[in-house]
Amino acid sequence: MGRMRDGSQLLECGDGSRLQEEENAMTQEEQIENHRELSLKRIVVLGGSSGIGLAVAQQVVAGGARAIIASSNPDRVKQAVATLGGKAEGHTLDLSNERDIENFFQGIGDFDHLVFTAGDTLQLSELLATDLTKARQAFELRYWAVLAAVKYASPHIRKDGSIVLTTGVAGRRPHKGWTVAASICGTIEALTRALAVELAPVRVNAVCPGVVRTNLWQNMNADAREQLYESVGKSLLVGRVGEASEIARAYLFLIQEGYSTGQTVVVDGGAELV
Repeated sequence: MGRMRDGSQLLECGDGSRLQEEENAMTQEEQIENHRELSLKRIVVLGGSSGIGLAVAQQVVAGGARAIIASSNPDRVKQAVATLGGKAEGHTLDLSNERDIENFFQGIGDFDHLVFTAGDTLQLSELLATDLTKARQAFELRYWAVLAAVKYASPHIRKDGSIVLTTGVAGRRPHKGWTVAASICGTIEALTRALAVELAPVRVNAVCPGVVRTNLWQNMNADAREQLYESVGKSLLVGRVGEASEIARAYLFLIQEGYSTGQTVVVDGGAELV
């Protein structure tokens, strides 16, 4: 440490550098804490009126955030908002309509995180029996709608924000008859990595659920659905299928953990291993 002519002390370069490092470290710690903190954040959940999306909305609201949920079914949207204790707003949104998606994001303004969980029941069939028109329709919601949502959402995502998409274990461990389902899931994983590069520093990740007890299986009658859950559960290392609330925690992890991008978190009960 040196001394100026008037007697005041002057920091040497080494000391100044150390203080700057400490200041930078403090800033980094504050940034990490900001990622973790959900209070006052605005989180958009597309497909947030039921299943995994609703579970995500419930958990972010419990953490102090405001959820903005959008889905195609107005009755379910209304019911979902009612369960969220006044800490959410709901919108009816046709995710197959690009203009509706654009107008939706222009209307809601800036926000912090985007979660995409919307999806319909996948049609599973062997290739020779595959209806290509229905296969294209499957890509409409599970790929093209995702791409459109990210395109129009990304300009409105605030600093330190993120995007979490949804894929599925079919892409990692396909079975016979899963050609279309596996293709969609694999496409979303590739899209996640590409978007992480293009949209940086906005983080882009995905969650890959296995079989989960949600209304995705609502086209089956109750007995057949329970038999599916039981048979699949017995084949898994954890001995059961997943619950929406469990899968939702993976989305919250990716929202709050500020260092991962371009990654897919698998929550499948061990399906990849059996």
